[in-house]
Amino acid sequence: MQKTIQISKPVIGEEEINAVVEVLRSGNLSQGPIVARLEKEFAKFCGTKYAVALGNGTATLHTALHALGVGPNDEVITSPFTFVATVNAILMQNAKVVFCDIEDTYFNIDPEKLEKKITKKSKTIMPVDLFGHIYDVAAVNKIAKKHKLTVVEDAAQSVDAEYKSKKAGNVADIASFSLYATKNLTAGVGGMLTTNSKRMMEKCKLFRHHGQKEGDPYAYVEFGYNYRMMDMIASIALEQLKKINWFTKRRRENAKRYNEELADIKGLILPKEREGYKHVYHQYTLRVTKDFKLTRDAFITHLEKNNIQARIYYPKPLHLYPHLKYLGYKKGDFPVAEKLADEVVSIPVHPLVEKEQIDYIIKTIKNI
Repeated sequence: MQKTIQISKPVIGEEEINAVVEVLRSGNLSQGPIVARLEKEFAKFCGTKYAVALGNGTATLHTALHALGVGPNDEVITSPFTFVATVNAILMQNAKVVFCDIEDTYFNIDPEKLEKKITKKSKTIMPVDLFGHIYDVAAVNKIAKKHKLTVVEDAAQSVDAEYKSKKAGNVADIASFSLYATKNLTAGVGGMLTTNSKRMMEKCKLFRHHGQKEGDPYAYVEFGYNYRMMDMIASIALEQLKKINWFTKRRRENAKRYNEELADIKGLILPKEREGYKHVYHQYTLRVTKDFKLTRDAFITHLEKNNIQARIYYPKPLHLYPHLKYLGYKKGDFPVAEKLADEVVSIPVHPLVEKEQIDYIIKTIKNI
């Protein structure tokens, strides 16, 4: 019997285990030299001047908005088709969430609809690199520059993705990464910010430690949170960073195999990669349309009966959730996001999926 093929699985080796043990034995468990080393190595990897380590991905988004001066009465434009942390971070700054619909090809914010969302209160655009594909950098950044807006790249799912050979994290004013257990580079928890602005880097470091200056205990400059990262977490991330090229290579190889074998199946729309970009396939997300032989839910049931995990990311656009109803949006306001929420399903693509398992998944889909 086929063993269940999981939708995600962290690649944790002896290197990560030994790194954590070494930190435990050192006695320095909180934010310390290993965190500082991760910041240096992560910035180098992304090609940015600075990186700031934080406790989780939501904290990175919150800290990024704070560093850019987003506050009450400001509007932040973002996608309704994303994980809820994207908008919760905006709410944490008491700013207003303004949704813009997405492109149906790449799942990212639609530049053609973006400019219509800009008002006198607009402060920041927060595009999301959904499923591992960077947003339309040229178009979005051009609009931001024209209207003197800042850009926060929600790069939670796109570590090692590229736009014209520039890494995710180095295409906006500031970028936010997640190191959650399912991410392409994981430490179980944690987040990273990247920027080329010294001022923003300094504000982020103040904000993550109760507004206290680094190296100057109890010198509180401004209000802040306890968003620090532990050295144990940083030690895992450092080992993962050494393997990221292999992680990405495996994901792209698995995606290429799917693309070759599933391309001609009527009713299935496969993920695409924009010219000049490198997709890192945090998820390999299909669209099951009305032309397919099964409904989306029946398709998932068929896969899971055959021991293939499949998941919906995301089942409902954010504007339809209760805590965001006060914004006044209603069903039908973002037709592309709403349509895709009814069609998307992700199948295993992570580095530990073997070639034989990919072939089995392909065969199972073709047998429908």
